[in-house]
Amino acid sequence: MNGLARAGVASGLPQPADCAISTVGLTKAFGARSAVRSLDLAVPRGVLSGFVGPNGAGKTTTIRMLLGLVAPTAGRGSVLGTPMSHPERYLGGVGALIENPAFYPNLSGRANLAVLAQLGAIDARRVDSALERVGLRDRGGDRFHTYSLGMKQRLGIAAALLPSPELLILDEPTNGLDPAGIAEMRVLLRSLVDDGITVFVSSHLLAEIEQICHHLVVIRSGSMVFQGDVGELLDATRPELVATPEHAEDLQGLEDVARALGVPIQSKNGSLRVEADESFAGSLNRAAAGAGITLVHLAVSRPSLEAAFFALTGTDSGDGHSITSVET
Repeated sequence: MNGLARAGVASGLPQPADCAISTVGLTKAFGARSAVRSLDLAVPRGVLSGFVGPNGAGKTTTIRMLLGLVAPTAGRGSVLGTPMSHPERYLGGVGALIENPAFYPNLSGRANLAVLAQLGAIDARRVDSALERVGLRDRGGDRFHTYSLGMKQRLGIAAALLPSPELLILDEPTNGLDPAGIAEMRVLLRSLVDDGITVFVSSHLLAEIEQICHHLVVIRSGSMVFQGDVGELLDATRPELVATPEHAEDLQGLEDVARALGVPIQSKNGSLRVEADESFAGSLNRAAAGAGITLVHLAVSRPSLEAAFFALTGTDSGDGHSITSVET
């Protein structure tokens, strides 16, 4: 994918003072195995940043280092402007949801949060406001074991919001949720960013990350392969035109027509894929008509985050494009 290697070192990265999270050479080894390798993070303040990578890429290990749960083997960094070597100085401004939230099943959601507030020396008045924030105020008196999975995840975020954090770190908050639960989570996360909270969220749901995130970090085998605006990554991938002839036997002729126009082509499933954007659609359509070939489908295939992700990580995505019709 042309341009992706260059896009991996985004120009104009925010400086540490402008970052909610900044690391240089962050590394974590477990014996001979390096889970995270020389990671340089620059997550701007006030964004919804997606943190993606294949299973085992080092996402959770990175998050645990940021939260002071795991000590780095090498490297340095800062969270909310405070060195990672002193997590006790910044964790009061960080809310986190790592894996499945753990609560007392026979206590209500409100009572569970009250326990956490007391343990954290947090004003008890924050409990109801946190429940309100995640849409659980009306269910706050119900026992935790009666909650749906989506409600349990939202209560976990309410717990993370108790200290009024500047930074919220979430590890797979939509894991296991149904489409309605994912949609609710999407609205909640966007609203938190609108309120000025920086949200750093790991996820394997690439279509979801594409919809909600402004900023993206992609890692593979513990190493950085991209960070920057989601739009920058998508712009670095090339769109394709997909053309389908009315008669299957015309596919070879359509290939000859496109090849004569000097564009890279590939045939797949009875259609021709041309490395060009919508501005080339008219030329291709006219040339095909001139050769006596009728097209029943001509569309631009715009790269999705999924397609870019699989190109970066070297794994097989199948067809990771979304199709938008072009008038012919």
